[in-house]
Amino acid sequence: MKRFASLIIVLSSMFLGGINRIDATGRQVWNFNPGWDYIFEGKSHANVTLPRAFNEDYAYKVLIDSLPTDTVRYTKKFTLPASAKASKVFIEFEGARQGAEVWINGHRLGRHENGVMAFGFDLTPYLNPSGENRLEVLTDNDWDYRERENPAGSTFQWNNRNFNANYGGLPKNVRLHVTGPVYQTLPLYSSLATTGVYIYPQNISIASRSADICVESEVKNETDRPQEIMLEVEINDPDGKKIASFHSSPQTVGAGELSVLKASSPVGNLHFWSWGYGYLYDVTTRLVADGKCIDEVTTRTGFRSTEFADGMFKLNGRVMMIHGYAQRTSNEWPGVGMSVAPWISDYSNRELVRSGGNLVRWMHVAPWKQDVESCDRVGLLQALPAGDAEKDAEGRQWEQRVSLMRDAIVYNRNNPSVIFYESGNKGISEPHIKEMMALRDLYDPHGGRAIGSREMLDSPTAEYGGEMLYINKSGSKPVWAMEYCRDEGLRRYWDEQSYPYHKNGDGPLYRNADASAYNLNADQLAIEHIRRWYDYWLVRPGTGRRVSSGGVKIIFSDTNSHCRGESDYRTSGVTDAMRIPKDSYYAHQVMWDGWVTPETSRTHIIGHWNYPEGTVKPVYVVSDAPRVELRLNGEPIGNEKIDYHFLHTFDSIPYRPGKLTAISLDSEGKVLSSDTLTTAGEPASLRLTLMTAPGGMKADGADMALIQFEVTDADGNRCPLDDREVRFTLDGPAEWRGGIAKGESNRILSTTLPVECGVNRAIVRSRTESGTVRLLAEADGLPSATIEWKIDPVRIENGLTAFRPEAILPSNLERGETPADPSFTQLKRAVNVKEIIAGSNQADAARSVDDNETSEWHNEGPLRNAWITYVFDRPETISEVSLKLTGWRRQSYPIEILAGNEIVWSGDTERSLGYVHIPVRPTLTERMTIRLKGAATENDAFGQITELAAEAANSLDKGDKKGGRLRIVEADFLCRQQSEANQR
Repeated sequence: MKRFASLIIVLSSMFLGGINRIDATGRQVWNFNPGWDYIFEGKSHANVTLPRAFNEDYAYKVLIDSLPTDTVRYTKKFTLPASAKASKVFIEFEGARQGAEVWINGHRLGRHENGVMAFGFDLTPYLNPSGENRLEVLTDNDWDYRERENPAGSTFQWNNRNFNANYGGLPKNVRLHVTGPVYQTLPLYSSLATTGVYIYPQNISIASRSADICVESEVKNETDRPQEIMLEVEINDPDGKKIASFHSSPQTVGAGELSVLKASSPVGNLHFWSWGYGYLYDVTTRLVADGKCIDEVTTRTGFRSTEFADGMFKLNGRVMMIHGYAQRTSNEWPGVGMSVAPWISDYSNRELVRSGGNLVRWMHVAPWKQDVESCDRVGLLQALPAGDAEKDAEGRQWEQRVSLMRDAIVYNRNNPSVIFYESGNKGISEPHIKEMMALRDLYDPHGGRAIGSREMLDSPTAEYGGEMLYINKSGSKPVWAMEYCRDEGLRRYWDEQSYPYHKNGDGPLYRNADASAYNLNADQLAIEHIRRWYDYWLVRPGTGRRVSSGGVKIIFSDTNSHCRGESDYRTSGVTDAMRIPKDSYYAHQVMWDGWVTPETSRTHIIGHWNYPEGTVKPVYVVSDAPRVELRLNGEPIGNEKIDYHFLHTFDSIPYRPGKLTAISLDSEGKVLSSDTLTTAGEPASLRLTLMTAPGGMKADGADMALIQFEVTDADGNRCPLDDREVRFTLDGPAEWRGGIAKGESNRILSTTLPVECGVNRAIVRSRTESGTVRLLAEADGLPSATIEWKIDPVRIENGLTAFRPEAILPSNLERGETPADPSFTQLKRAVNVKEIIAGSNQADAARSVDDNETSEWHNEGPLRNAWITYVFDRPETISEVSLKLTGWRRQSYPIEILAGNEIVWSGDTERSLGYVHIPVRPTLTERMTIRLKGAATENDAFGQITELAAEAANSLDKGDKKGGRLRIVEADFLCRQQSEANQR
């Protein structure tokens, strides 16, 4: 397995040694995760290390709405170092679920409520500076929690049993900040009313690798006299080399006052943050008074440019078509929930990037800081929500959302991976989007981030939009699908021809209706994902003036949330819950390995090559090439059929053991890439593979190792049909957290797990003791296997540690810097329409070309009025008419298309998830007419989308079906610039 792309990191004793002493800078940040106690279900959990949800044992064990809820008290004792006696001390919680009431030494500090964002308190007035302190946090994770600090007593819209997995208590990190009396504030607005440091580039020149780096730092003076302070800035690259330093003019900050100090300077030779290129700088801001540093903060950030215009999104000047995943914000794992070690977050998010994903849209609520920072490191763009359910809000619940968005912006505005602020999971009112934009403009005016939400297609304010399952195009703001392809399928089911012989679609009903789309086997799930992306590929940048900016598929990894198939968790992922890839993962690698279209050729054969004798089956190959050749044991076999551009099918291939190879060829027969499946022999051994953080496992009580276990043949090939049980025995200072598999309670925490399709994984968590760990694996019929590894010590003293595991993680630089060349070729050109003549309803005719997918033109009266003519500003050779017709998912229209008076296409339009693309006979003309021949017919082509309201697809009314009415949302007339077959 490939490790993270190497990046030299200069490590100081701060991370590897013991307790730090406060130095001349007057500030220290402590890892406050170790040494907590709590009691849940009558069982004492003593001396645990956060992050730790009290109900972690139930992650994936039960349905999301059955995750235990309780009121649980977390307690911790700690002692400050002697040097902190006269200092300010703040505690920062990355979050608590749902409400958290906090005490220090018996003094109530306050209550935080929303279950999502970070919060903090000033501990200084109540601390025992020279002795032991006791911190208590009473958490309440009731699904129906009502806020207590506001008299409205409202519930929170985002505490939803379908999507927001309820991992209770303190499932996120905690830090302690010790400063002097004059200090740079923390970005914790709701609780401390402070905004911290803000860093951003201006006057960016990608070509010359330069920008003005601007720094604003909010400073508070808690002395009894004014202070003259200068802000000094130092920027260091990942090797620790200083690349710039500059400072502000001195500024007087009055006693008790808050003030913002600013400094900026041109900086050259920059490496800009990009997709799959998580290049980050350490920006250190120092407060200098009387020539001495009195406070110092280091912020890890990156620099990049963005642009949102002409229906497209640009990163560092290059058009990017968004392709990624709408991932549950919990991003959870079996047996531990969301509370994983930072390197695990990097592993998961980097695998998302390696699948070809360039953006993760966290769903419904803001992600925790660990995932936000992880996306920075791995080079993964983010769409960051505040919190909501599936609708706009009013009254107190809208106020809650605004407050949460404000906090999320302030807390995450220095993270370069955050590109979109999502104001709602569903469209919101125009006054509400304006209110959200005002928040962005106030707290992050220079971050290069768009504000918008799902839908919002006709909003003049929203800077991006896009529906959930349908295809949108735009010539103005970027539109991209917020969630597409909900189909589900377990990784353990290959196909219908091999064990365990899962007939595609077999499974239980969903809401008493057919649920075959939620019970797919692995090959058909991959094919469906190819089919769905094809809709977006057809309208990508380069295919006209109005284009799609892409979309994100639900979800990346199987998740402990609302489900529709045979499992009690969602299996729509391209990986399973342990991040083991399904074939869909590799299919997306092929389709998405480029900024708009694939820029590197990949080939993937779906499935395996171990079948019963006499099997005859189709072989599916995923490739972007114009031609694929299939060979079995070196001999050409089968004839290909190409569907959805990327799917090459070879029907009725007789199985014979050996090597099955697919070779992708260009139009001239040159080999572009290939893939081979090899028949595995009889099972011969167990293979164990250890995965840990770079530098190994640490005894901090929260670090984790992943153990992959496989059944292999004598040559080391994985046996794809093996499903035998493997029994594990763990010895040493570590805790077994297990994995997931088909079986009772999904085998959560079980020490016996089967391989599924020959492979599975388990999690082991460290304790606070160092030593050697030994894991023994045994399975019937195979020799046992053992793996050993060391867990290195971490010094924890008086409840504090200087070890911060996230600080030593390397960045992923695998994809390299943003390429300078264009990301697409203009294949089609949209012609200009200068005049429209309609058979009736002339006043609305312009709506059919107004770049607004919430408006339409339709005829009135009899069928003879069901026509509309478009006049171009000059004669054009039209090769394609692209139409969005009302009722696109359910209705087929019998139409004729005329160039002048000549019919160039006649037939029934296809049902689609947005646009139909009609190839007309190329004819030079200055006008085209679309004419209805009869009434539209209705027959839902996407019947599995049962939970959407019919009006979401603009269903026809009775008049459409009886009298015949032509209804056009948008019409584009396209001239071919270049053949798509020659684009590579």
